[in-house]
Amino acid sequence: MAEQGLEPAETEPAVEPLRPNVDLQTQAKVDANHPDAGMSGLSLAAEEKALAREAEKARTRERWDRRQSSDREARTRQVIAAGSHQRRDEFAERRASVDPWADPEQEDPRATLAQDELAAVNQEARRIAANTKGWTDAAVSRQLAARVANGDELVTAVIQVTEQIQEAPGTIIPIEAVSEVARGTVSIAGEWAEDWEPAHPAIQQVGLLEDDTGRIKVTVWRKSGQPRIDEGERVRLVDAATSWYDGRVSVALTGWSRVDFPERDRWWEG
Repeated sequence: MAEQGLEPAETEPAVEPLRPNVDLQTQAKVDANHPDAGMSGLSLAAEEKALAREAEKARTRERWDRRQSSDREARTRQVIAAGSHQRRDEFAERRASVDPWADPEQEDPRATLAQDELAAVNQEARRIAANTKGWTDAAVSRQLAARVANGDELVTAVIQVTEQIQEAPGTIIPIEAVSEVARGTVSIAGEWAEDWEPAHPAIQQVGLLEDDTGRIKVTVWRKSGQPRIDEGERVRLVDAATSWYDGRVSVALTGWSRVDFPERDRWWEG
């Protein structure tokens, strides 16, 4: 054929059937879910599925009372608040059955005392409150007055209220009273008088805390994550764990304890 000057006919390449790839499938999904696409191009099964999905979305967005703005949240808060008030009133009634002075309808016990009795109660209340942090004169006075009104001698009432305050969680008590507290944790305050060398790697710091009533050994465990206390620094130790060894009581700071630095907290005055 070349000798006759004829060029060979061009053969057309075979056309491969189109196969959807990942990009085409992704684009198809995008097109099908486009808000302007509507239901066009969908099969009957796909169209029914889409309609069901739109109906479910509408039901999810719709308020139960079919209003644009619902007061369901406000009414729920009211129901919860009413339940809380009811539980508080029931607790007050149970407490009043044991302690009549806890009844909200009962008058203040201080109003039942004679003038000289009230003066003595207030004097002891000021003394007790001065030695314990977290209790006001008025709160201690009410506790003392209730016991005196019940017939207790003032001395007995003072002992009982003092023990009650010392047993209360979070109350700062004198160091000398730590051995008298039956609870497993106490809160004390004072000056870090001496800093000792820890005898074990698990101990972060150990030393003596001192106030006007005495000294006590304090151990700070490394895992407690507590800050270091400088020697001579005033500090409050809240919920320190008590322990006994050879007849001596000591305290340890754990992860549940809290360390407050009154002087560090007043940095703006420096």
